[in-house]
Amino acid sequence: MKVMITGVAGFIGSTLAMRLLERGDSVYGVDNLNDYYDVNLKKARLERFQDHDNFMFQRLDIADRDGMQRLFQEHRFDAVMNLAAQAGVRHSIENPSAYVDANLVGFANILEGCRHSRVGHLVFASSSSVYGANTHLPFSEHDNVDHPVSLYAASKKANELMAHSYAHLYGLACTGLRFFTVYGPWGRPDMALFKFTKGILENEAIPVFNRGEMVRDFTYIDDIVEGVIRVIDRPAKPDPSWDGDRPDPATSYAPYAVFNIGNNTPVKLMRYIEVLEQCLGKKAELDLLPMQPGDVAATQADTSALDAAVGFKPNTSVEHGIERFVEWYKSYYGGN
Repeated sequence: MKVMITGVAGFIGSTLAMRLLERGDSVYGVDNLNDYYDVNLKKARLERFQDHDNFMFQRLDIADRDGMQRLFQEHRFDAVMNLAAQAGVRHSIENPSAYVDANLVGFANILEGCRHSRVGHLVFASSSSVYGANTHLPFSEHDNVDHPVSLYAASKKANELMAHSYAHLYGLACTGLRFFTVYGPWGRPDMALFKFTKGILENEAIPVFNRGEMVRDFTYIDDIVEGVIRVIDRPAKPDPSWDGDRPDPATSYAPYAVFNIGNNTPVKLMRYIEVLEQCLGKKAELDLLPMQPGDVAATQADTSALDAAVGFKPNTSVEHGIERFVEWYKSYYGGN
């Protein structure tokens, strides 16, 4: 199978690429290597593929319409995994135009490329952030998600709607994956675990929002990638039971589906920090802060639909996942 991965220098993209290469697939990676966070970390992720004959890389911004058009004209892909996006809830408040360019314009270019080159399956990253003001836990794909609380979340919901229109109009098989707080080795420096680890090791106070009264469905990277691969291998199909009188947002009469990928085991933020302290052998100094705009207090994924569709349910504990992250962090940054 030949798979294009956008955002291949990213946390999830690079880990997914490695797994696909290991099983014998060809991977064509695309990334613009922007400086939202440390570009050297992105380059280090890419260096892991330099000895793989089945890996190709092109530095390209998915918002570049002409560049994306040429790419799809020159190559044929069995599947496309779109992970390229401007990430971060809080950053979307500070720099909204970046989200319009990458998450809306860029995604439209992906859809057009897949349509014209007849890609067999488009899988794309959505986010647990789409649940926004919803408070009924666990979050279900079958629930309405029309009340986002950040532009980032709104852009991800827009991706789901855009994909459905292409599934309807052109029969393009599309599957959206709502990721829940992904963490693990090679992670993103802007996310909590990375910031907490750095702060504790450098004897700096770590920022703890909502004064620690947060609950997250932390999902380990290997579980995310396993779920993604199983979904890639099973293109979305029309749901014969879909009813327009009672429309289900998770499925469709068109070849379209949406799945949560989460651990279904919510963990209190203070417990997350406690496990990290144990792994580092060092106590954290906490800077207790109010809730940030665009944040939500709790997340939990209902993963029954994913399990039913592909036979997989993430289950890595935070104790194991954080330990693996700390091992990687110390190895990569040379910590003790």
